[in-house]
Amino acid sequence: MIIGACQSGVQVATSLREFGDTSPITLVGEEPHAPYQRPPLSKELHGGTVKTSDLAFRTPDWYQRQDISLVTGERIVHLERNHDGGVATSSNGRQFRFSRLALTTGAAVRRLPLEGSELGGVHYLRDASDAAKLAADLAVARDVVVIGGGFIGLEVAAGARASGKRVTVLEAAPRLVGRAVAEGTSEYFRAAHQRRGTQIMLNARISRLTGTGGKVTEVELAGGTRVPADVVLIGVGVVPRTELAEQLGLAVDNGILVDESGLCSDGMTIAAGDCANLPNPYVRGDGGRLRLESVPHAMEHAKIAAAALLGRREPYQMVPWFWSDQSDIKLQIAGLSAGFDQTVQRGDPDSDKFALLYYRNGRIIAADCVNSPADFMAVRNALANGLDIPSDAAAQPGTRLKELIVEAAAA
Repeated sequence: MIIGACQSGVQVATSLREFGDTSPITLVGEEPHAPYQRPPLSKELHGGTVKTSDLAFRTPDWYQRQDISLVTGERIVHLERNHDGGVATSSNGRQFRFSRLALTTGAAVRRLPLEGSELGGVHYLRDASDAAKLAADLAVARDVVVIGGGFIGLEVAAGARASGKRVTVLEAAPRLVGRAVAEGTSEYFRAAHQRRGTQIMLNARISRLTGTGGKVTEVELAGGTRVPADVVLIGVGVVPRTELAEQLGLAVDNGILVDESGLCSDGMTIAAGDCANLPNPYVRGDGGRLRLESVPHAMEHAKIAAAALLGRREPYQMVPWFWSDQSDIKLQIAGLSAGFDQTVQRGDPDSDKFALLYYRNGRIIAADCVNSPADFMAVRNALANGLDIPSDAAAQPGTRLKELIVEAAAA
């Protein structure tokens, strides 16, 4: 039984079949839709350019051909183990018996305890239902306020601005996407969004949301500043869904703790994707553990965890990578920049085409690449193969990072 009909859940089922497993598989999801891609929800769907049906991972007959029982509209609320495996119970009282268990429960949006957050026009964005409601309100909105200057917030802000809305981004921190990138990249995003007409307010402290007739009209900041708003999107991160793991007594700490093969603390259950906290060879400090929220990670980790269900212990070794589409800005990140002590900038941020390379102890560890796919691929490949890109050579204008990797490997 796989609880969580998401990217990692579908991949666990797919991998089990690809590995030759012929046992029955039940994939349970709480949404009424078949499993679908989530990235377009913030990048495209809110603008009305994509339909949920177009985002399905698989056709309905694929599940039948693979002998996978797909159950939608059932939220599992209780788990218990027994000598045969265990029993899962949904909020509707339906019970599912299982001998093997995979938790791909994902994450839930972090909610702000704001006065006025119940007003019409106030949104969070996590699933297709959220996106449909947001799209309907955006279609008739004039003033859009995004609370949170992370990737989701900036993607929605870029889409709303491109469709002619007046957009304001309110970020509580002193810079945008501060947990993911260095100051140089943060400053680029601030300047780039402002050049395109979006107002960015940093160190913003929100007092409450106000409205009339049950509909939001303003966001009030500490100090009395009021920002007009027909639509408010709150995007301040997510929290891993660990409730079911806790019912089973599994170890939990910022996600479900798993070993390098995706096995939980009981040695039987696997967890994969956004809900899992796992050892990562690219992490420095924090016990070498990391909880990642990205499509590439969800897929690769699910493959490793599925193998563990079949007794095949393989360590997770993928280079972390991520992307964000913000209108005409495409950011690609390779590696983990935490702990860097040197950066090298390639290109000009004002041209919307540059790369910021991160080094630690003289060796490349990560890169933020804006509209620079060749640099992204070069860094990602270098990290995956244990190679290096010398910082002095990378800093030279006109150099190709791919060629530098070869030279470094030969040296």
